[in-house]
Amino acid sequence: MKIIASVLSVLRPVRFLVVAFTCALILLSSAFPAFAIDSYQSDPTEGTTQLLDIQRKTDEAAKSPPAGMKKVQEESNKGLNEVQGAADIDQQKNPENSQSATSVEENIKNVLEKVTGK
Repeated sequence: MKIIASVLSVLRPVRFLVVAFTCALILLSSAFPAFAIDSYQSDPTEGTTQLLDIQRKTDEAAKSPPAGMKKVQEESNKGLNEVQGAADIDQQKNPENSQSATSVEENIKNVLEKVTGK
């Protein structure tokens, strides 16, 4: 019993440091998200037009009978898919705009080379 009491008395300063470190970590982690305020502030009406158009097409599709294959293919060929059309097509990743991208395997190899120094 004396051994446990002596070990606990030795760990008392360490316990205080752990508690102090944890409190500091919680304080700092809750304060740093406030720095994100300076980043890009989007306009609340920025995506409204596209969404309203998509909603209109969805409502029309729900009220009409099932579309035939030719109609679906015509709508799909206009953009990404039948409903979305060409909305945000410039932000989508595709082979044409991803030529310089590195694969996950290449990223892991690069990290391992940096860590091992080879």
